Amino acid sequence: MAVPPRHVEAGRGAALFNSVVRWITARGVSVWGSRVLAVRGRRSGEWRTVPVNLLAHDGGRYLVAPRGHTQWVRNLRAAGGAGELRLGGRTEAFVADEVADADKPEILREYLRRWKFEVGVFFDGIDHTASDETLLAIAPGYPVFRLR
Repeated sequence: MAVPPRHVEAGRGAALFNSVVRWITARGVSVWGSRVLAVRGRRSGEWRTVPVNLLAHDGGRYLVAPRGHTQWVRNLRAAGGAGELRLGGRTEAFVADEVADADKPEILREYLRRWKFEVGVFFDGIDHTASDETLLAIAPGYPVFRLR
């Protein structure tokens, strides 16, 4: 039997926190690298927005989905990786490529080093000190996209 993709719904507190970060970011204030990700809905075609942490690492820029295969991840896949990052009145169109599981450990490590205080609860006690083997084992549950 196939295991369904990992997806952690945002609870009430997380939804409130996301609303506040989205509001602040939409007004031009980046909270620890935050952006508002805008992606067309895969069924509606309407813009859907969510705050994300934009990770700059080793010459690349990445989006990591700490809650797993969420709606924004599904929409980004359906849109062929096309989306927008917004900060205040600035909008940056991008196309993203999904990162293979084998290439995720160092990206996940850096993401956790930078934002564990915010997203650590979604990593079940794993932090930036975890071994490559541990990060590789959890990689399928954490979609990562490299922006181009």
